[in-house]
Amino acid sequence: MRRRSEPHTFEQRLDAQRLRLEHELASLPLGVQRDSVAARIEQLHAAAEMFEFLKLRDASTTG
Repeated sequence: MRRRSEPHTFEQRLDAQRLRLEHELASLPLGVQRDSVAARIEQLHAAAEMFEFLKLRDASTTG
């Protein structure tokens, strides 16, 4: 029987995706594809910052 992995948090999934893309970026030559991966990494950084901001905001309004 296949064992299910434990659920991952949104932050963990963002971090795993960022690490995967950074590893991919290291092996890409200069060009459009590399720029696209670098832009995606920046989007993940922005998403993580936005999530943290909203989490802190929610905590301050509920508690």
